[in-house]
Amino acid sequence: MRIATWNVNGLRARIDFVIHWLREREPDVVGFQELKLTDEQFPHAAFESAGYQAVTHGQKSWNGVAILSRKPVEVLQRGLPGQEGFGARLITGRVEGLTFTTLYCPNGKNLEHEDYAGKLAWFDSLAGHLGEHHPEASPSVVCGDFNIVPEALDSWNEQKNAGGIFHTEAERARIQALYDAGWVDLFRHKFPDDGSFSWWDYRGGAFHRGMGLRIDFLLGNAALLNRVRHVEIDREYRKKKEGLTASDHAPVFADLD
Repeated sequence: MRIATWNVNGLRARIDFVIHWLREREPDVVGFQELKLTDEQFPHAAFESAGYQAVTHGQKSWNGVAILSRKPVEVLQRGLPGQEGFGARLITGRVEGLTFTTLYCPNGKNLEHEDYAGKLAWFDSLAGHLGEHHPEASPSVVCGDFNIVPEALDSWNEQKNAGGIFHTEAERARIQALYDAGWVDLFRHKFPDDGSFSWWDYRGGAFHRGMGLRIDFLLGNAALLNRVRHVEIDREYRKKKEGLTASDHAPVFADLD
């Protein structure tokens, strides 16, 4: 079973590229973020023709998340309770024996912006919500664009970026709280010393110059961990394919027994 997460950075602009990836990588369950379209605008027919069905929590022009799957998904939650002001950023479903949540976590903009304090509060709400609704005995996945760099290894230049947005101690404490609650970063679990990234700015040749961040994660609980065979940041799909422009995020996928 292959699970994946991907911030597609606007699904309408990326639909042909995403279909290309689905046909090449053949995932079973995918969490999408940053759809930038409403539920009514979601291109169900295009995905159905590729063998997938979707459940969505969309929003006009901004945010938006979806779970794509080969098998039916039972929706358990749309939206993070109490954090509706930040938009459509969470959807949870049950599919193929997994409780599967995909997230598009707030960016925070900068340390002086009100969204930064809001981002920290959003993560506090998330920790509480996951603690209540993801039983430890049931295999569970929480994936998405977390907009936090957990440690120095996950940044192209920790010395330059330390203390700035994505790199603050307060943000890192929020993701550490998820680890402390039993969630495991599947990529880091498999590759403790790998300095790979999942996001690169479009500007300044950042991708080719290695100026990236690792901010896209697949987290699993203890009931899932022994099923994980392989985890990969799919750098190949940060590159153009057949004239199609990639998202600024690479997909991340894991293969499970």
